[in-house]
Amino acid sequence: MRLDLNKLEHLIAVAEEGSLTRAAARLHLSQQALSASVRVLEREVGVPLLERGSAGVTVLPAGAALLEDALVLNGMARSALHRARRIGRGETETLRIGYTPAVTGDELVTLLAPVTDAHRGLVSEAHQRYPSELTAALLAGDLDVGLCRAMAPAHGLTRTTLGHQRLHIAVASDHPLATRTTVTLPELAAEPFMVWGTPGHSAYTDLLIGHCRRAGFEPRIERTDRQGTPPVTAVIGTDHIAFVTTAPGPAAGGKAHILTLEPPVHAPLHALYLPRSTCPSRDTFLAHVTL
Repeated sequence: MRLDLNKLEHLIAVAEEGSLTRAAARLHLSQQALSASVRVLEREVGVPLLERGSAGVTVLPAGAALLEDALVLNGMARSALHRARRIGRGETETLRIGYTPAVTGDELVTLLAPVTDAHRGLVSEAHQRYPSELTAALLAGDLDVGLCRAMAPAHGLTRTTLGHQRLHIAVASDHPLATRTTVTLPELAAEPFMVWGTPGHSAYTDLLIGHCRRAGFEPRIERTDRQGTPPVTAVIGTDHIAFVTTAPGPAAGGKAHILTLEPPVHAPLHALYLPRSTCPSRDTFLAHVTL
């Protein structure tokens, strides 16, 4: 039996929209045509995938199982199509890199430098994405590799550890701690920690909280409203402190200060990607990137 990628795309749209009407509009199909396509898919699979009701559409367990693999299959097909078109048109291969706000643009430039020096023909484009957006773009084949910290790989994605980076503490230049050069975690027990992800829903935030707990205290966490802003600059004008991977010393034009954290604690840098898609530039990046 062969699965029709178009029908899988239809199932994905219905599941994501929760409505045949909205999914049909998204796919530029009539609702009747979309409904017929999904019913044909259900007959081909041999079991119900969706439950239709007055309140909308509910994905049944069999549908959820199929959707997990359908997302991967569609992403691989899109990636293969993109590669074939690029080669056929004689276009230069471009490494499409996504990175979460936990990885700064400066860090990405530093990671790419030795790779591009060794492979002059490698062209890259960078896209900052929030974790859920990064996962979706990788599964859809719209990105070749995603850089993150502590994110669990979604079904179909592979995660590899590129290394571990030492964490330090960022404060505003007028913060009382800015006169210090080093600090220990227990000394920060009363300080408000700025984080980007919601505890319990962000693996990186949970990792940072874990460092504090191992140091003997429960940190006072406040989620910043400056989403997407690098931690070094986000502390400016506040009394908050933040974990950063930036080197110690003055930062952000002197408006922030980075303290050495002793004893050392580290954060991982991970790469996520579709393992069975063909991408020479991604393979080159993963083989040569160094921390």
